[in-house]
Amino acid sequence: MNESITRLRQQQAQLNQVWQTRSRGLAATTGQFADLAIEGMMAWQRAMVSPGAWAPYARDFAERWVLTADTLRQRGNQFVSDERTGHPPLLKFPYETLIDGRTLNRPVNYSLLRIIGDNDPEPSRRPYVIIDPRAGHGAGIGGFKPDSQVGVALRNGHPVYFVAFHPHPEPDQTIADITDAEAHFLRVVSHRHPEAPKPVVVGNCQGGWAAMLLAASNPELTGVVMVNGAPLSYWAGVAGKNPMRYLGGLFGGALPAVVLSDLGSGQFDGANLVLNFESNNPGRTWFRKYYALFDQVDDEADRFLDFERWWSGYYFMNEGEIRWIVENLFIGNRLATGKVGFKPDENIDLRRIEAPVIVFASHGDDITPPQQALNWIADAYASVDEIKALGRRIAYMIDDEIGHLGIFVSSKIARQEHNQMAQTLDALESLPPGLYEMILVSKPNAEHPDDFWLRFEARTLDDMLVHDDGRADEAYFESVSAFSQQLVRAYEKLARPVVKSVVTQPLSDAMFAAHPLRLQRYLMSDEVNPAVRAVGPIADHVRRHRTPAPPDNPFRQLERLWADGIQASWDAWAEARDLCSEMTFFGIWGSPWARLWNPIEPEAADDVGPSPPDVAELRAAMTRGGFVEAVARMLLLIAAAGGKMQRARLNKATNIMRTAPHFRELDESARQRLITEQTRLVHFDPAEARAALVELLPGPDSRRAALQLTLQVAGPRDTMTERGGAELDRQVMLLDPDDA
Repeated sequence: MNESITRLRQQQAQLNQVWQTRSRGLAATTGQFADLAIEGMMAWQRAMVSPGAWAPYARDFAERWVLTADTLRQRGNQFVSDERTGHPPLLKFPYETLIDGRTLNRPVNYSLLRIIGDNDPEPSRRPYVIIDPRAGHGAGIGGFKPDSQVGVALRNGHPVYFVAFHPHPEPDQTIADITDAEAHFLRVVSHRHPEAPKPVVVGNCQGGWAAMLLAASNPELTGVVMVNGAPLSYWAGVAGKNPMRYLGGLFGGALPAVVLSDLGSGQFDGANLVLNFESNNPGRTWFRKYYALFDQVDDEADRFLDFERWWSGYYFMNEGEIRWIVENLFIGNRLATGKVGFKPDENIDLRRIEAPVIVFASHGDDITPPQQALNWIADAYASVDEIKALGRRIAYMIDDEIGHLGIFVSSKIARQEHNQMAQTLDALESLPPGLYEMILVSKPNAEHPDDFWLRFEARTLDDMLVHDDGRADEAYFESVSAFSQQLVRAYEKLARPVVKSVVTQPLSDAMFAAHPLRLQRYLMSDEVNPAVRAVGPIADHVRRHRTPAPPDNPFRQLERLWADGIQASWDAWAEARDLCSEMTFFGIWGSPWARLWNPIEPEAADDVGPSPPDVAELRAAMTRGGFVEAVARMLLLIAAAGGKMQRARLNKATNIMRTAPHFRELDESARQRLITEQTRLVHFDPAEARAALVELLPGPDSRRAALQLTLQVAGPRDTMTERGGAELDRQVMLLDPDDA
């Protein structure tokens, strides 16, 4: 009874929060619509007293209409052509195929491409391996334009490889097969660059969880894992926002994916995922995108066609793949909690990822909000102490406003955030184990707007979870997951045999062709629809005699206000829809009755965390080592005291560890072990770790050399934080009191 009352109170609190947040959003969009109506009336009055403005506007309107129709015709032809050629990767860089996954022992529809740059990279530069999302679209968004992840990596001198995929999966391929193929790709890349550190693996959106799967199941292969806008903690989110996380609880969990796969003769059409994305923000995707083309068709047509070539490439998954993804990730949320695996007796635990992990998210991302990108850290690790004890390095960066697609396609984000992350790879080698936030700070009086300082600030799990509004609501999704499993089992026993008996491959192909997203492109292609063939010659004539209306034409201004009003009405409808959806979700799954679907408490993840520290061993390690251990410890003591680490200083530390005497003999693994062990000692007892320096450095010459090297990295003294400078003073007093 007490549990039911508690759940009812939680439900009421969630409903109140949703109502307040969504009501404010609905009021704002409604108010915007009212303001636009007033502005429109004033613009109409100005237009009525400007009779000479109508004729040039009418001509301009008609010309833009023809040019827009022609752009849509070109999009349709482009779509038909790409379907005919198998939707090749849309990379703006030349490439060669190194491995076609369809030739492997366990064939998959993935391939490893080598990007061909203008210059040969240095042998010691860490290779980049970019995994694009396979979430309905094709590959190429990571190298979609010169200012992209591929472009940034090439400009920073890295060899670049790209994991692409074909539109249709191989028969019976599984997520495990794909992960094994990607592991094989990494081995090949490492073999091609024997003098370089292990590859950095970049995962975008769905490619992010694929990269994490790869790194957790093959921790010895990855050097750095960089995930951008990647959903890893699927139940997380803020009430009143992030409506996509509720879809499973409103539409039958995994059942729609299973049914659509059966209707597709074993293949799931990625166009359904794209339609889901579009319906999330209908004002932007169903109206504003097309009006922006119509409004600036002279300048926007090429950009529109470039983007639509990627957006219109619809890729397939087989039933086993989409079901594994939906049941284990979207609905089950099992990856972050260590409950999913490829073998019955072996789960994949994200704590096994030994490589540094960089997470990039944005508050403007309504597909993968920061909570879904970050909360896996709190699911996998009990505390930052556990992160440090395991020697893991996790850093995250949060943008304030960029949207989901902008994380991958925005030129500004590529020049700033992605460029800064690319320049951070070497610095990570000297970063002490722990959890950090990466913060960009504009350089004062910078000659270029993309010049930044980057610093790492130590964070706790609570610091990170401040972006969430609490995690109590995630318990509701446990009931959704249990209900989904029962619903799918019932379908498999009662309806699936009937569905499979009547569905044929020709019927499935007809259903794919009739999908609304494909149909609108087919109908505007003059290769499919002869009725639009006349649009091309008319558009050519219009371009030769184009006469745009002046920007200050009052009818032009009235048109733009009308467009803003249409989008505001779409936004108001979307807010009302999301309000109803969230209220319905919490009304159903927040009820105590919903626990009937999930009466068994969830199992805890396998405990592979660190054992309690051996105090005697730690104290013995305090005085074990020499010059190398002492310098690493001195730098770590200063970093721990300061709490903030500039990338420039980390780069200096990395350079010293690679080139200075005593250090240059260490390989990458030995350097990582050194930093991890010294971090553990500094964290265990900073005072004792500092006092033991006199035993690690027995002579005055070695002590002065260690202080000089430490100051070379951490200094100059006047640029250090107050606490970091105080720690350096303590070390000087201990090791060289005459110079104090």
